[in-house]
Amino acid sequence: MALENQLLKQFTRIKTLPHVALRLSKLISDENSAIRDLEEVIRLDPTLVLRVLRVVNSPYYGLKHRVDSIDRAVVFLGMKNLRNMVVTEALKNIFTIGPHEELFSRRQLWLHSAAVSICGRMISERIFEQKGEDIFLCGILHDIGMIVAEQVVTTSFIKACKTSQTEQKPFTACERELIGTDHCSIGYALALDWKLPSEVQEGIRLHHHTTKNIAPESIPGIIQLSEFIVSRSDYPAMAGMQSELPPSLAAHLNENLDEYKALARDLPDEMMHARDLYEQKEE
Repeated sequence: MALENQLLKQFTRIKTLPHVALRLSKLISDENSAIRDLEEVIRLDPTLVLRVLRVVNSPYYGLKHRVDSIDRAVVFLGMKNLRNMVVTEALKNIFTIGPHEELFSRRQLWLHSAAVSICGRMISERIFEQKGEDIFLCGILHDIGMIVAEQVVTTSFIKACKTSQTEQKPFTACERELIGTDHCSIGYALALDWKLPSEVQEGIRLHHHTTKNIAPESIPGIIQLSEFIVSRSDYPAMAGMQSELPPSLAAHLNENLDEYKALARDLPDEMMHARDLYEQKEE
């Protein structure tokens, strides 16, 4: 992890996310935490408070009564959902238009990440009948290593994008050849540094790992299934970039093909319904 940690030390673009998300993760893991503890952390960024309250009151959540405080938002949504909202809102600021849009579009990557998070939650709830808060978080963050690489080792990263697209080589292989590591490992190092839940860390690390059998109901399994679906819809991470599945997940998908086809048909509507979560708007 020496190279990944070296890259992270040079990565200074994100300011709000590490501070707020780290403290929220620690508070959520602490059984003695109170709602007021979370409110105090989020209030450190007044702009973030306004954004969170705007999203809480959007049609996506469909609440009957307007929420006008962070403590009420926690009551309505739960701590993990609120944590995910804070992470999502903080990340929007770095997925802006970049200088290499023809090869690597941050906006496209943001929509891809949002689609993976929403699709992953759908899979968790509809296919496996389990909660999807941590899967949503993993989906939003699974490609964050690309943002780190693009900003820290720009020339090598853009060359990896070009090589992958022109020679139709797996992107992670091009990254390892030209950078010495890939965005999965970089993102995993970032998740370790931020002390995110261990299954979220593994989901980020393994989301392009196709040589290992992965349990379909696990966070890594659901993230891979979600990536496979959205990359074949209208939300690829980059032009021409496709995800493949390890044998265990391919078998599961084939055994439940009708359910997954229905889910894929519903994804565009879910994305539209959740647009307040991922659209980048000026305050």
